Amino acid sequence: MSLIKWSPFWEMDEFDRFFDNFPSFTPTSSFVPSIDVYQTKDDVIVETPLAGIDPEKVNINIENDVLIIEGKTEKKSELEEKNYYRQEVRYGAFHRAVALPATVRGEAAKAIYEKGILKITIPKEERAKPKKVNIEIKE
Repeated sequence: MSLIKWSPFWEMDEFDRFFDNFPSFTPTSSFVPSIDVYQTKDDVIVETPLAGIDPEKVNINIENDVLIIEGKTEKKSELEEKNYYRQEVRYGAFHRAVALPATVRGEAAKAIYEKGILKITIPKEERAKPKKVNIEIKE
């Protein structure tokens, strides 16, 4: 058995081979939309920018206080091969799941799509709302 000298620095061809085995990322394969989650006294509100996406192709589910938003957007161009200088517009399927900060009534959720922003309002469960407890003073 022969010994191989170890070096903390890879040779460039080893470095290149390491990254050749990674799956390639294409900007058109999928994306994860960014979200804002905040709450009021009565509701949990989630907003996500989905500009250019048909709201009919977006599915919203709430299960066990986890919100799932998923859908698909397709390229509108008939010409597949373009000589892009820069390509930042995302196309493809998207999926986003987020644990909500309170217990909610998912069956009463409402969603509005306006000016490219999807806004989901989910009422909190009665038990999740803060309750004021009065102190009884005895003398």
